[in-house]
Amino acid sequence: MKMRVLILGAGGFVGRRIVLSFKDSGWAEPVAAVRGARADSGVETVTCHATYAESLARACAGVDAVVNGVAGSPQAMIATARALQAVQASRSAPLHIVHFSSMAVYGDALGDVTENHPLAQLAPASYGGAKLAAEAALAETDRVCILRPGCIYGRGSPQWSVRIARLLAARRLGDLGPYGDGCSNLVHVDDVVAAVGSALRQGHEGCFNLAMPNAPTWNTYFMRLARAMGAVPVRRIPAWQLAVERKLLAPPLKIWEIAHARLKLPSGPPVMSPALMYLWQQDIRLRSERATNALALAWTPLQEGLADSWRENAWKR
Repeated sequence: MKMRVLILGAGGFVGRRIVLSFKDSGWAEPVAAVRGARADSGVETVTCHATYAESLARACAGVDAVVNGVAGSPQAMIATARALQAVQASRSAPLHIVHFSSMAVYGDALGDVTENHPLAQLAPASYGGAKLAAEAALAETDRVCILRPGCIYGRGSPQWSVRIARLLAARRLGDLGPYGDGCSNLVHVDDVVAAVGSALRQGHEGCFNLAMPNAPTWNTYFMRLARAMGAVPVRRIPAWQLAVERKLLAPPLKIWEIAHARLKLPSGPPVMSPALMYLWQQDIRLRSERATNALALAWTPLQEGLADSWRENAWKR
């Protein structure tokens, strides 16, 4: 019999890829959790407000496992994890839960970072703090596998492919010199989907970092991505231009980005936030040997991932 898997966050970038992959897998029967209109994905859908334990419990009836890919506000991510904990505690037959965390739980760490590295102390109102609080909510829950991916790129990745491509095309991004020498910790979306499938099929628990071995620096990624886009010229970005981006452009562009999401306004230019610029300098290197061995992952080479991501100028859409 196929494993019935409820996908929370099925409408997101990673969630959609999981649904489609599981649909064609032969071993899984995905159930897409939606809040509003049912998506035309060719799979079973169920209405679910994942932040409420009662609604989540109804959605979990008749499934064997749950993949928690809920994004959104810090409050929503924390509430979903707490609801999952409550649902699991109420069941006689526990679910297998695969929960998406993030490398953000390591905070300002530098150098090689394994899953045993001390976690940061961050405010729950921040993205990293919310991921920490969500992990803490599930810490004593049975049958939980936590994935801590780095930067998930690939066709349609809003943050690490499309946004970067738009910045490169606008000549707002390029060779950042010392400001782009941090490790990118990239992981292709197909490898993330493979990790979820392997964790479910093999019944793995515990934490797993997800990042390609020998990930390039951000400067290298920018240059190779520009070539994959069709030889977009890459120039050296001076420090003063980065300061203008950080201090003058980022605040109003962030406000517009929030308004776009909430009020359905036209999308504006991509934001280069101070947090993003800090990340490009941070030399944290996720070690993923545990995932390589336990989850039997064969990591997608960067060149192959870029070729797939930007076939037919997908970044322009």
